[in-house]
Amino acid sequence: MSILSRRSFLAGSTAAAAGPRLGAAATLDVDIAIVGAGAAGIAAARRVVAAKRRCLLLEASDRIGGRCITDTRPFGVPWDRGAHWLHTPDINTVAKLGRQSGLDIYPAPPGQKVRIGRRYAREGEMEDFLAALVRTNRAIGEAARKTDVSCLQALPKDLLDWRQTIEFVLGPFGCSKDLGEVSAMDFARAIERDSDAFCRQGLGALIAKLADGLPVRLGAPVRQIDLTSRGIVEIEAARGWLTARGVIVTVSTGVLAAGKIKFAPEPKRQLDAANSLRLGSYDRIVLELPNNPLGLDRDDLMFEKAQGPRTAAVLANVAGSPLVTVDVGGKFGRDLAAQGEAAMTAFALDWLGELFGADLRKSVKRTATTQWNNEPWVLGAASAAAPGGQPARRALMEPVRDRLWFAGEAVHETFWGTVGGAWESGERAADAVLRRLGPVKEPPPEVSAPQRRRPQRVHGALR
Repeated sequence: MSILSRRSFLAGSTAAAAGPRLGAAATLDVDIAIVGAGAAGIAAARRVVAAKRRCLLLEASDRIGGRCITDTRPFGVPWDRGAHWLHTPDINTVAKLGRQSGLDIYPAPPGQKVRIGRRYAREGEMEDFLAALVRTNRAIGEAARKTDVSCLQALPKDLLDWRQTIEFVLGPFGCSKDLGEVSAMDFARAIERDSDAFCRQGLGALIAKLADGLPVRLGAPVRQIDLTSRGIVEIEAARGWLTARGVIVTVSTGVLAAGKIKFAPEPKRQLDAANSLRLGSYDRIVLELPNNPLGLDRDDLMFEKAQGPRTAAVLANVAGSPLVTVDVGGKFGRDLAAQGEAAMTAFALDWLGELFGADLRKSVKRTATTQWNNEPWVLGAASAAAPGGQPARRALMEPVRDRLWFAGEAVHETFWGTVGGAWESGERAADAVLRRLGPVKEPPPEVSAPQRRRPQRVHGALR
């Protein structure tokens, strides 16, 4: 399977082509329009279709999935360019649907390994590291109960030589931002993610499978959403105008903050919230390492005892393949990614060489990298709130004129930054719109045959 994309309009009985703008008297094209075909948009569309309402997913790019993409280039085996982890799979709707779909959802190995120079941390050293993590989480939680400072300000003073490692694990790796840019209150309210699962075929492949049969229009970036007409929403996309009774916007806070969609009137409260929830940076460097020269097990997670921000996380032998991912994030990751693929690959090789020996370079075959900060319809990674910005999540949940709702990983107070959170947010927004629209009215009974009028054909379509 190549990178998952669909370039053609997926025809569905509920979808109608966007025509010219017709104004308030226009016949509705759909009941509910959904902007963005990532996890939140797909979840919302499934809910709407199940309720027998007409909907259409409008996706700016030429593929579905948003920040969930499974690729097979250039290695011939699937790997996730974006989201890969299914957190808390016991309560994660996406994990449950994945199992029902027949894909292989399996538990991630518990814990992680820590490399100290050319060796692994000993048992006592791992105990010190884990104890320091517990103290740090507790300190951030205690600080958040008093006021919303940055997580960095809340760090214990006694972390000693584990401080840099903990800053990376909880910051760039866990939140895609350095801890100085992360709200302690937002961090403390996040649900504990102490168990995980993976999809062997790729999380992007799973999300795409869950979109099967939904009415989607690709290559249709939304430019404007107009709420000024009474009772309807008018949406300008790349191919014309669409009318709906309600709209769910699931694009990233990066896209909202960049002003890529214009609103009339402008929902200032929600757009200010998006600015408080700007995306961090998280990218992946993938190395093909046959014969397991690192000596790690399948899906082993490894950190190093870091001496500064120039560090990364390793996920080895992904799903039993020879692929090793080196993940970078936060300010260091953003600066590194800005230098391009060659610099990213060079960092990964140098960094692993310091930990496992320079001969490791000889084992590397093909490589690949991601560039999420440059993806025009995403512009980053996850939406950790800035200090003082935690209430922005609740603000994004508020509807605008009972016709516009926002959804996505940023629109979840406890499961933010995750595919599961995005999915729940999409379902919640869809339920709110459906309640607003009320139950579907059953069509009137057909008249008897002698009285039935012959339908008229107008411009090639039955009306």
